[in-house]
Amino acid sequence: MPDTTDTAAPYQTIIGLEVHVQLLTKTKLFCSCENRFGAAPNTLTCPVCLGLPGSLPVMNREAFRLAVRAATALNCTIAEFTKWDRKNYFYPDLPKGYQISQFDLPFSEHGQLEAIDPKGAFPPRMVRILRVHLEEDAGKSMHDEAAGTGDSRIDLNRTGTPLLEIVSQPDLRSAAEARCWLNELRLLLVYLGVSDCNMQEGSLRVDANVNLHIPCDGGRVAKTPIVEIKNMNSFRSVERALTYEVARQYEEWQATGKELGSAPKQTRGWDDAAGITRGQRHKEESSDYRYFPEPDLVPVTLTADQIDEVRRGMPESPRALRQRLEETWQISAYDADVLVGQGRALVNYFETLARLVEDGKVASNWMQQDVLRTLNERGIAIADFPVAAEGLATVIGRVKKGDFDTSRGREIFAEMINSGRSADDVISEMGIAAVGDDELMTLCRELVEGNPKIVADVQGGKEQAAAGLIGQAKKKNPNVNPGKVRALCLEIIRGMS
Repeated sequence: MPDTTDTAAPYQTIIGLEVHVQLLTKTKLFCSCENRFGAAPNTLTCPVCLGLPGSLPVMNREAFRLAVRAATALNCTIAEFTKWDRKNYFYPDLPKGYQISQFDLPFSEHGQLEAIDPKGAFPPRMVRILRVHLEEDAGKSMHDEAAGTGDSRIDLNRTGTPLLEIVSQPDLRSAAEARCWLNELRLLLVYLGVSDCNMQEGSLRVDANVNLHIPCDGGRVAKTPIVEIKNMNSFRSVERALTYEVARQYEEWQATGKELGSAPKQTRGWDDAAGITRGQRHKEESSDYRYFPEPDLVPVTLTADQIDEVRRGMPESPRALRQRLEETWQISAYDADVLVGQGRALVNYFETLARLVEDGKVASNWMQQDVLRTLNERGIAIADFPVAAEGLATVIGRVKKGDFDTSRGREIFAEMINSGRSADDVISEMGIAAVGDDELMTLCRELVEGNPKIVADVQGGKEQAAAGLIGQAKKKNPNVNPGKVRALCLEIIRGMS
């Protein structure tokens, strides 16, 4: 694979990601408690997710279905036999003292997903996926550091929610690549309906493993100790944390010469406000978790026919959708990426609009410059947008016909959004009427005859001088099309030569 690390840097950056995604199920993974964000602390719990004596887990079939759907979209090999394991560790927010997870027999492995930069800053990079497995989430600890009391509180509502862990191979070579890959992964999972991937609510969390390969004399490559970075709450934070950590590791290697094997793996937390990583603890190895098979859950089996049925039901992926939009509607890769990045509902709106106006590029321009701007300003989704694609198509059609210019069309569209009225009603109310050819010709002749200086400039090769005629035309009749005025005035002036 091509290396996109800065060629001026005296090292190669090696990055692998671990992504935890909460699944969109109604209930938790092994009990019937509601899987919902925002409830009062410790109100969505039961003996099972609290690990009370005598309680027994029962697997959520829908969670497993969504997990298989995600792994299939990531091109993983789906196992026909998989089991559950206990991962033992002791945190205050893990009431059982262990987590039900998967160890040696995950339900899927050996997948791949490509990192693509729509701006073309680096070539596409295929990132291998080591494994995708299902596990239950832990609770949430909240530390009152701001108040300076040192108090900590624990909310166990999240305990037991279904969590998909996606582990990549260390194939990424820059912080920017990592951010692009995460964007593509998030988009895919949202399109699949597997998760909402809301990082603010903890639905998607990222840990990044990074170290450096530094060429030395004699062909030897020095490898810095691997660091796992945690506490990153946005993809921008992931990029910033990796950028900082790469520089920190190189400086530390220059100062100490420590290499992988001579120093333990370390976990560091990202301090977003300070813009630095801080050491937390030495990284555990798998043996530290004392995995053993979960005795209270039976293994899960899938048949080849069931796996094929999942594959047949897969929707169009974001990557395939981008390619289709580019080819079908002749829009740029960047435009397709912007549209697809807003979700399938917005793409459906765009395709309806493009079909009606028979012009993908024009439809894309209006979507990005007007529709998206309004959605962002109002904080609404396309489902709540007050103007249907058919209404916008009417405005664009009148602009293309020459009844009024784009600027006027945008005024009409803005009033449609504000009032909820149709294009025809707004046009009528605003007193906008198409200017007939004879009326326009008469106006243009008057303008040419009344502006000998502009005529002389145009005849002298300064066609931009005709802009003065357009301004005068708009004052006389605000409904004229500036493009038509310019073209007609230039035609009259050329005929005078």
